[in-house]
Amino acid sequence: MKYLRDLLSTQAEVIDIIGPTEIEIKSIELDSRKVFHGSLFFAMKGISADGHEFIDQAIKNGAIAIACEHLPEHLTESVTYLLVKHSSSALGIMASEFYDNPSSKLKLVGVTGTNGKTTTVNLLYQVFRGLGIKTGLLSTIVNRIDEESVPSTHTTPDPIQINELLARMVAVGCQYCFMEVSSHAVTQNRILGLCFKGGIFTNLTHDHLDYHGTFDAYLKAKKQFFDNLPDDAFAIVNKDDRNGIVMVQNTKAQVYSYSLRSLADFHCRIVENQFQGLQLNLDGKDCWFRLIGVFNAYNLLVVYSVAQLLGQDKDQTLTILSSLEPVDGRFNTVYSPGGITAIVDYAHTPDALQNVLETIQSIRTHKEQLITVVGAGGNRDSAKRPIMAQIASRLSDRVILTSDNPRFEEPEKILDDMKKGIESQNTSKVLVIQNREEAIKTAYALAKPGDILLVAGKGHETYQEIKGVKYPFDDKKIVRNIMNSEQ
Repeated sequence: MKYLRDLLSTQAEVIDIIGPTEIEIKSIELDSRKVFHGSLFFAMKGISADGHEFIDQAIKNGAIAIACEHLPEHLTESVTYLLVKHSSSALGIMASEFYDNPSSKLKLVGVTGTNGKTTTVNLLYQVFRGLGIKTGLLSTIVNRIDEESVPSTHTTPDPIQINELLARMVAVGCQYCFMEVSSHAVTQNRILGLCFKGGIFTNLTHDHLDYHGTFDAYLKAKKQFFDNLPDDAFAIVNKDDRNGIVMVQNTKAQVYSYSLRSLADFHCRIVENQFQGLQLNLDGKDCWFRLIGVFNAYNLLVVYSVAQLLGQDKDQTLTILSSLEPVDGRFNTVYSPGGITAIVDYAHTPDALQNVLETIQSIRTHKEQLITVVGAGGNRDSAKRPIMAQIASRLSDRVILTSDNPRFEEPEKILDDMKKGIESQNTSKVLVIQNREEAIKTAYALAKPGDILLVAGKGHETYQEIKGVKYPFDDKKIVRNIMNSEQ
C-alpha cells in the first residue's frame, strides 16, 4: 500500500501541494484513458499532445491526485494537486518510489550508443541466463522477465513501465537487468530515479538529428547518462570511437575501455571473418563465434568485458558466447536452394549500413554481385537519406531504393531525398521501386547463383507503417517465401 506522502521526495521538486497527502495511490498513469479510482495522473507535455488538456478526463475516470506543471483554472475539491517543476523528472522519481525502487534491488546495466545496443543487451541477457542466473531484459525487440516475454513498444519504455517491469523482475528473483538506453529516454527523463550498476557506450554516429537538432546535442544526451552514474558503478566505453573518451569526462563511475585497434582494458583481435562466423583472439584465446562482422566483434568483446566486470567466469562466458546465434534482424543470413545468400539487417543509419556492407565486402570473393535493397524512414532525420543512398551505391554492385516505414510522409519524397546522394558514376547501378515487396522480388530476380542480396533497414520489424497504420510486413518472411517459390 502506497500513500501519496510516500512518493514525495525533494528530488521530485514539488513546488506546491493542494489537498491531503494521506491518500492511498493505487496506480500512476500518464494516459487518462488508463486512469481508475485511486490513480495519480501525471500531466506531461509531449511532442504531439499536452497531458494538461486531459486532466478533467482523468478526474472523471477516478484520479484522486494530479501532478502538473501548471494548475488548471478550476480545481476539484476531492482531488489533491501537486505542482511540480518538471512533470517528466517528477514522474521518474515518484514511479521508482511507487514500485519500491526496484532498480536498487538488482544490478541494472544500461547500454547506449547509435548502433549495437540491441545486440549487446540481448547477448548479455543470454550469457547470464546461460550461467544459470535469473536475468531481465529491456530492449527494442522484446522485454524479458527471466523466462517471460513482454512485448516492446519503445527502445526505452516510460518510467512507469520501466519500474513496473523491474519490480516484476525483482519479484521472480532476477539478479541482473540489461537495458537499452536511448538518447530520447535520457532527455525525456525516462531513466531518472533508476540506480545503475554500469553503463556501456558502443559508438556514436549520425542519427536522431530530427529530434536533437544537432550532433552535439545528440552527443550530450548520451553523455548525460554517464554523467549521472554513481561512484559505485562502472562505465565501459569503445576506445576506437573518438567520442568514447568524451562520454566519461565527467562521470563518477569507474572507467574502463575496450578496443580492437589499440591498447585498452579489454582487447581482442579478429583472426577470421566469414559468413559462417568470426574467429577472435580474446583474452589470449582463439574462439569461434556464430556472429559475423567487425561490428559484432565489438559487441562480443564488450559483452565478455562486462561479464568480467560483474565477476563471471571467463571460460564459461566464452563457451556460452560461442554458442549464441545472431539477434533477430541483425545480419540474419538465409540461403536459397539456388545458391543465393540473402542477409536481412536492421541497418537504418549511415554508419550501420556502411558497417554491414563493408563486412560483406571483406568476406565476399568479388566474383559475385552484391545487390542491396534499402530505404529510409519517414518523419525522421531526413539528412541521413542521401548519405545512406550514397553508401549503398558506392559499396554495392546493384541497388534498389525502396520504401521503409514512410509513416506520414510521402514515399516519393523520401526516395527523392535519397536519390540526391547518388554520385554520377553510380547512377546506372540504381533502380527505384517504391513497393518494398516488389523491390525485394526484383532484387532476387536480378541475382544469380552465388550472388549476395542485402535487405536493409527493417530487420526484426514485422510491419510497415503507412499513414498511421501498421501493415504486416516481414523482410525475412518475404525473402523466404521468394526462395521457397523457386523450389
